[in-house]
Amino acid sequence: MEAYAVIETGGKQYRVQQGDVLDVELLANDEGASVEFDALAVSNGSELTIGTPVVSGAKVKVSVVENLRGKKIFSFKKKRRKGYRRKIGHRQELTKIKVEEISA
Repeated sequence: MEAYAVIETGGKQYRVQQGDVLDVELLANDEGASVEFDALAVSNGSELTIGTPVVSGAKVKVSVVENLRGKKIFSFKKKRRKGYRRKIGHRQELTKIKVEEISA
């Protein structure tokens, strides 16, 4: 089993391994920038260390690949027999990141 870590960003938690590429909520960093996250949990492949709330000294270094917009999502409201209809669209701002290093 390979080493992994659990990080939190944008109110969500992600389980990441070295080399993973994932889309997270928009970060205020430019493309190519390096960002460090505190690890909530770290595994070296054989044992798991869980933090309270973070593991002391454990960091996950990621690089920003690009800032993008997600798929368009539609929300539709209707009240029957009243002639009330509302169609609302939303596109989430995302940041694509690549995990470079997990240090415990």
